[in-house]
Amino acid sequence: MTAILGISAFYHDSAAALVVDGEIIAAAQEERFTRIKHDPAFPVNAIEYCLKEAGLKPEDIDYVGFYEKPFLKFERLLENYLAYAPIGFRSFLKAIPIWLKKKIHLPREMRAGLNHAYKKKFIFTDHHESHAASAFFPSPFEEAAILTIDGVGEWTTTSYGTGSGNRVNLSHELHYPHSLGLLYSAFTYYCGFKVNSGEYKLMGLAPYGEPKYKKLIMENLIDIKDDGSFRMDMSYFNYCQGLTMTSKKFDALFGAPPRKPESPLSQREMDIAASVQEVTEEVILKMANHLHSETGMKNLCLAGGVALNCVANGRLLREGPFEEVWIQPAAGDAGGALGVALFTWYQLLENERDPKDKSMQGASYLGPGFTGTEIQSYLDSVDATYQSFGNDEDLCEFVADQLSKEKVVGWMKGRMEFGPRALGARSILGDARSPEMQSIMNLKIKFRESFRPFAPSILKERVGEYFDMRPEEESPYMLLVADVQKEKRTNQTEEQKSLFGIDKLNVKRSVVPAITHVDYSARVQTVDSEKHGAYYKLIKKFEEKTGSPVLINTSFNVRGEPIVCSPEHAYRCFMATNMDVLVIDNYVLLKNQQTNAEKHETDQYLSQFQLD
Repeated sequence: MTAILGISAFYHDSAAALVVDGEIIAAAQEERFTRIKHDPAFPVNAIEYCLKEAGLKPEDIDYVGFYEKPFLKFERLLENYLAYAPIGFRSFLKAIPIWLKKKIHLPREMRAGLNHAYKKKFIFTDHHESHAASAFFPSPFEEAAILTIDGVGEWTTTSYGTGSGNRVNLSHELHYPHSLGLLYSAFTYYCGFKVNSGEYKLMGLAPYGEPKYKKLIMENLIDIKDDGSFRMDMSYFNYCQGLTMTSKKFDALFGAPPRKPESPLSQREMDIAASVQEVTEEVILKMANHLHSETGMKNLCLAGGVALNCVANGRLLREGPFEEVWIQPAAGDAGGALGVALFTWYQLLENERDPKDKSMQGASYLGPGFTGTEIQSYLDSVDATYQSFGNDEDLCEFVADQLSKEKVVGWMKGRMEFGPRALGARSILGDARSPEMQSIMNLKIKFRESFRPFAPSILKERVGEYFDMRPEEESPYMLLVADVQKEKRTNQTEEQKSLFGIDKLNVKRSVVPAITHVDYSARVQTVDSEKHGAYYKLIKKFEEKTGSPVLINTSFNVRGEPIVCSPEHAYRCFMATNMDVLVIDNYVLLKNQQTNAEKHETDQYLSQFQLD
């Protein structure tokens, strides 16, 4: 037996992953245990979970890998500050103590995190090598082109190459400070959202706007070549030397300072979001076309934080040159932990790889699960009122009935997902046919901005009927956006067609209005019986009752918190919101039966988004 532990830490979304004899045994982000969103701390809890899942101790591990090379990253940091000195001294003072205390002494930190029981050496891969390994090795392809795009690793911001058999080879790179991820993050910051977590809000905001600033961006901020490579005018940005993403020159170009967080959104921010989204898509399409012409391969694997831009992914699949695209569900830094573990098993240890035309990651249900005894013990400890079901058939029958009555259901079933998306193990579910459900779930359950769209889960066998996708085309990780089919759309009045900005939100656009965004798009998750088990059974039961194979699927958490992991987290979230039903494996709680249930009001600052 060969056990390999992969670790990512100290930047964004720390995580651990365990591979034993080539099989992915467990993987989880540290935030799910500490309840600190995007926790960058060394993932002691995630490591403990992975070892427990395999029944191993630290001394049983054969190899421990880290997802990047800290000395190269430190070199980039020093060269960056020297290049801009004395400007950026405040940023330097903030960053260096952390490096000197922990990051540069990484082997010491890792040994401590493994209780000093692991005595062997550590493996360090390049950051983008870890991304590439996480994208290709779990994929269903024998060979594929590989594209990795993020903010920055050690020096690299974008890389491409190929994967074949048990090897990945990255042949070309773009280097810091020229970064598509950091460009998108700069606009995230400028529009008043939090960098490294608010990028998906910017993507969700884009359809409300028009790309009026696209030309301005392309003429001033970024020079894009035909092969997708680019250079940025760094005088508009401040991330190299300061504590902000954009400079005064950037503010002057767009005519105002950055939007203050939580202040009202204007049409201007919507138009800016639409503009940078289009620029991002254009760069990715050019990169993909160039990569295809260079490699001649029919399949593409994607990873890196920018690979979470599912709007760009959907356009890449529709308009790009590749027949199939596989995207690592934990495409950001967390996935690097899995990448370094798989890189060690296949490329360093030279083990054979047999993809068998299906992903070895399955539904990405790689996190903790809980026994019936553990769940019942917790529910009894908080005096919860519940009923239990003896099998999934009866459970799904009951829950599907609740959903058909427009009840909002918290669904915690089996092992937790690895990656930022809820994929039917830690999800909040609702009836996608309900015109009011998007507003109800945003404002009464998630306590977040009402412009935010929800994603659909749909039975794979019916995906082509509802969305502009090939028959039974797979999108199990909710990383592709597709348009709702024209025949499923509803007719609009001339007045409705003339609406713009946030006013578009109130219009019913399809037979599944709760998941249809204002541009008729949806971030699709396909669900099948092989990967998704009970979640497939639930949607199938709902289809039998209603004729609809579509449910709203959003992450089981409230705004600002990580997705729930344990029964305690699920129960607390259930009681702190206006959710109607809670499912924890085969245990079901109804809100109106809980003696200490309260009605919860939406945060005051969200009142600007309230619907009539």
